[in-house]
Amino acid sequence: MVEKERILVVDDERTLCEVLKLNLELEGYSIDIAYSAEEALKKDLSAYSLILLDVMMEEMNGFELTSVIRSDLKLKDTPIVLCTAKDNESDVVKGFTCGADDYIKKPFSMKELVLRVKSVLRRSQAKRAVREDQSINCVRYKTLELDLEKKECKIDNVDISFTKKEFEILKLLLSNIDKVFSRDEILDVVWEDDVYVVDRTIDVNINRLRKKLGKYGSNIVTKQGYGYGFKKDK
Repeated sequence: MVEKERILVVDDERTLCEVLKLNLELEGYSIDIAYSAEEALKKDLSAYSLILLDVMMEEMNGFELTSVIRSDLKLKDTPIVLCTAKDNESDVVKGFTCGADDYIKKPFSMKELVLRVKSVLRRSQAKRAVREDQSINCVRYKTLELDLEKKECKIDNVDISFTKKEFEILKLLLSNIDKVFSRDEILDVVWEDDVYVVDRTIDVNINRLRKKLGKYGSNIVTKQGYGYGFKKDK
């Protein structure tokens, strides 16, 4: 079962909050409500896919709450949509400057609001997908780094030279820490199907890897009768 995306609605107008909750739940979202910025800050804001908040609230207003949220590194990418009756240009600019992702002016139709929410969530998901793809381009263990795009390896920021096969073996092991691969599995991944390679070739490449990896050489372990793996330090 797919988990529903959670949205936090922050507004001191209780009737409006209930209307927003009803309409957004009909679209398949899970909705929580906070009737003030102070109440919102008592919640685990990292649990929400989007925060929909009013600007004109007593005590802490929406601009101030947005700034507080953006100051938390864990929440820097959480989408925020501001709702307000204030429609002059300076307020719109202030909203975006504080870190809002969108700004919708009251009165608004529920259809428009739902479309804005969906649009912001789509943009957020796209950004997250890009970040995840980029993170896969680099595999790390402590100060050992493999740049999978540039085909480079560094230890303590010092370049280490590997042959193509050595690099591919290390990539396989380092991307699957604590998993043991048989020689046949390593052959299937690293060598082409039409190339005949004996087990001894794997052993030779593993020995070279250990020497070149220096202090991380001992992390490449041999599981007698099974194969090789990259193990974390105990």
